[in-house]
Amino acid sequence: MTEEHPQQRLIQGSPYVDDDGAADAALLAALQQYADGAVVYPAVLASLAAARLLVPVVALLGEVDYDEAGLAHDKASDMATVLLTAPDGRQALLAFSGTDAMRAWDAEARPVPVATALAAATAVQEGADALVVDVGSPHSLTVAGDDLQRLAAGWQPVQVADGGWAWLGNPPAGSGSGG
Repeated sequence: MTEEHPQQRLIQGSPYVDDDGAADAALLAALQQYADGAVVYPAVLASLAAARLLVPVVALLGEVDYDEAGLAHDKASDMATVLLTAPDGRQALLAFSGTDAMRAWDAEARPVPVATALAAATAVQEGADALVVDVGSPHSLTVAGDDLQRLAAGWQPVQVADGGWAWLGNPPAGSGSGG
């Protein structure tokens, strides 16, 4: 006799199940072109907004036990995202275009694939001032201020008819727009 489960709970899977960790070719090209001065900042933001990033998590030692010889042994550890702190105290969440860039930074870090909007939202939630993509590389990119807030809200930079750039997204509730 089988029992029915009328209130089944399904766990939503990651959209990146088959992700091999390779950098998105369009994002990597935009980062390199921006570093070379070949594209403007809004163009690289547009590529970034549409991409998957890898947010590194690292193990942090929690509790430690010592044996009779005085040697330390891990009792507990936690996994944490990485915030980079500048000399002036500002912080940035790190993210990478792919595993190659992340491994060049820290071979022990574990990649967590996320949409750029989620990486930006995590930076905002953690109180960081910026999101830094591919730190330590020749094509590193820092996104801060209003651009970070808009990426976190899921907005997309778009090129308009006159060649300029604008943000496309939904205004926050109660902003007085629309109607």
